[in-house]
Amino acid sequence: MDTQIIQRAKAGDTAAFETLVRQYRTRVYNTILSLCQDPAEAEDLSQDTFVDAWLHLSKFEERSQFGTWLYRIAVNKALGFLRKRKVRDGFRRLLLHQTKGHADFVHPGIKLENRETATRLFKALDTLPERQKTAFTLFHLEGLSYKEISEVMESTEKAVEGLLLRASDGMRKRLGNFYRETGSFALPALTGPGLPL
Repeated sequence: MDTQIIQRAKAGDTAAFETLVRQYRTRVYNTILSLCQDPAEAEDLSQDTFVDAWLHLSKFEERSQFGTWLYRIAVNKALGFLRKRKVRDGFRRLLLHQTKGHADFVHPGIKLENRETATRLFKALDTLPERQKTAFTLFHLEGLSYKEISEVMESTEKAVEGLLLRASDGMRKRLGNFYRETGSFALPALTGPGLPL
């Protein structure tokens, strides 16, 4: 189904591209939101993702799935935002002697009864190194396979496996007693299989 729609979109059919936007916008938004943990920015970056996809659609060679290509754009947007925020926050601390902590973030796709657990999860996730955070988000929140993640991150499946192992180990350490008490997470999926560690 995507192939025909993509071909029409490549030919300049805006209605076909709007179909792709409707199909992928929730997943793109969820991915960006999980990485940057800022709903307003996630909305803007999601729109930027689809603008870039439209402008560069002719470069999509269909060697991978359209969704994978779109995830790559979305992840790059989110990581670019995180790098700018890190620099900005560093200058704020240096020049203004201020620290701006991020408010406890809960993804809006999480059910109310799971919010306390989700808050702890996202707080721990936000402290992981960039590539581990990306791999963890794509695998545990979005349900992508190792192969799909390797394509999004332009890496190998073996490297993705290593990132996920280190990310899971890091999450366990950061969550400490909370993880030891619960043993695992059973949060409902946003668009994927859930959030087991």
